[in-house]
Amino acid sequence: MSSVLDQIKKVTTVVADTGDFQAIKQFQPTDATTNPSLILAASKMDAYKHLVDEAVAYSKSRASDKSREEQISLATDKLFVLFGKQILEIIPGRVSTEVDARLSFDKEGSIAKALSLIELYKEEGIAKERILIKLASTWEGIQAAKELESKHDIHCNMTLLFNFEQAVACAEANVTLISPFVGRIYDWFCKNTDKKSYDRNDDPGVLSVKRIYNYYKKFGYTTQVMAASFRNTEEIKGLIGSDLLTISPALLGELAKDQETVPVVLTVDGAKASDAKKIEATESVTRFQMNEDAMATDKLSEGIRKFAADARSLEKLVAEKF
Repeated sequence: MSSVLDQIKKVTTVVADTGDFQAIKQFQPTDATTNPSLILAASKMDAYKHLVDEAVAYSKSRASDKSREEQISLATDKLFVLFGKQILEIIPGRVSTEVDARLSFDKEGSIAKALSLIELYKEEGIAKERILIKLASTWEGIQAAKELESKHDIHCNMTLLFNFEQAVACAEANVTLISPFVGRIYDWFCKNTDKKSYDRNDDPGVLSVKRIYNYYKKFGYTTQVMAASFRNTEEIKGLIGSDLLTISPALLGELAKDQETVPVVLTVDGAKASDAKKIEATESVTRFQMNEDAMATDKLSEGIRKFAADARSLEKLVAEKF
């Protein structure tokens, strides 16, 4: 009997949600995702401290005439790229590298940072086709991704996505993929409602992704759905068939040991038969519906704050090397 992980891999692209190379080697995913929190955690491990040193040395050699702040920023960006490069030596697919969360409401700043990261990858001999630029799913982030995709042929992964209109706006911007955060939606409902327990059939994060997937497939959008931020394997089992699933090493380990026979939940045929209705996600509609959605508003702002805080912590770690 095959494991749940093996069953998932037959119908869904499995992505490792980690910056730990050993975990990636162990579970052999197609793609991998990183973010400031994951890179911060990995950078503190003895096994990866040499990458911090390499990034600092690069910055000192390339930006010696720049301010200390600019040197630290370049070293931090280089560190993300060095992690990405190492990961790409292990996996056959793509790695996601995140734009600084402090640029979440700055369209032009996000575009400039994305182009800079792609250039750093190019210096390492890595083509942009193997990179997904991660951007927060603010209106500004979505518009930055739209321009990166259409004008620069740079593929984008929209993160911190909690709301249906956010997802529709991303699809209408023709972004490559979205990463709806299943577990953080679950967290909010557990904290803010009387219901404290969910399974794969009623988990609000799972239901949110199902709605998005069905809408995308019914109306022929090319944007892919990569469900993310899982709290347990129940959530993952509820979304088998999603275009991609990005999963932490701990949950990958559980799925690799689990022998349950699991059904495919999401299919294109099922989506086309759904009762989804077409909507228009203009800026005014998207902003208003986000404002109406307390969960999405709370989790988006919280996520940006957390990633920004970890970015500052990572810069501090890098600065200590100068």
